[in-house]
Amino acid sequence: MNLKALISAALLTMFTMPACTTVNQDVPVAPTAARGERVDLPDGGQLLGGRHFTVLVEGQGRDVVLIPGLSTPRSVWDATRRQLKGRYRLHIIQIRGFGDAPIAERNGPLLEPFIRELTDYVDDEIVDSNNRQKALVIGHSLGGLAAMKMAAVYPQGIEKAMIIDSLPFFGLLFSPDMTVEALQPQAATMRDALIARGSNEADEQTLQRMAQSETGRQQVSAWARSADVATTAQLSYDLMTTDVRPLLPEIKIPITMLYPVDADIMPEPRITLMYKAAFAGARTVMFERVEESRHFIMLDQPEAFAAAVEQFLGSSKR
Repeated sequence: MNLKALISAALLTMFTMPACTTVNQDVPVAPTAARGERVDLPDGGQLLGGRHFTVLVEGQGRDVVLIPGLSTPRSVWDATRRQLKGRYRLHIIQIRGFGDAPIAERNGPLLEPFIRELTDYVDDEIVDSNNRQKALVIGHSLGGLAAMKMAAVYPQGIEKAMIIDSLPFFGLLFSPDMTVEALQPQAATMRDALIARGSNEADEQTLQRMAQSETGRQQVSAWARSADVATTAQLSYDLMTTDVRPLLPEIKIPITMLYPVDADIMPEPRITLMYKAAFAGARTVMFERVEESRHFIMLDQPEAFAAAVEQFLGSSKR
């Protein structure tokens, strides 16, 4: 297989969240908020509407921001919500198009405008609101890359961040010498093909990379099937053409990098080397691995994931 075909196949496998047509599990319709709207919820929480995302705010205590990944709604954090709600004030992000209606009028990149808006939200609604302490940020996949960029460029509202199975440049999955310029044509081809196809459908092999258990794979599939294809396509392109590595030396806050290990996907020494090499420019990163897990660590190893979150939050300033 030539390089172009190899990269195209790899991109479809790694970035297109699968929607398997044999799965009948659907994502329940959740309340939403229009841009600028604040909706009070029966349980005492509040739903806030932004341009690129909505935020579910609930609980009391230190502010924790939870950012999901590509094609993933906020329900990926449901177990974490139950774990933390009584002790922390949670801000659970949901990108429009991944559980809410997509942005009606959009043209061009989505990732960078999302990060800038999220930075403004943290500054205005957390740090500047009642002189609160800086936020504790946890991001998975795309959410992890967003947390990296915020920590490097917009760190004023963040005390520390946990990054869950993400890379500063996703092109490293294909080659340590990959560049944005080399990857851009393939990223554009994949984006356009997804939009033309009108579906995120992928095969069982792709699902296998997302979660170990059949239940986890069904859940990922259901989330993806409900995601807006055009939003998935554009954010996939944005991810593949974003390289945060030059910014890593600018990060001054503590970073916890949580990554999965599954020998059936990749031997542990190889995956550990990949992550440590990717974050070589980061001076404040601490690595923590979770055994017997794939991309959705919170689904494969919920107890180990919950313990890692507790450890991350437990060392925060009070």
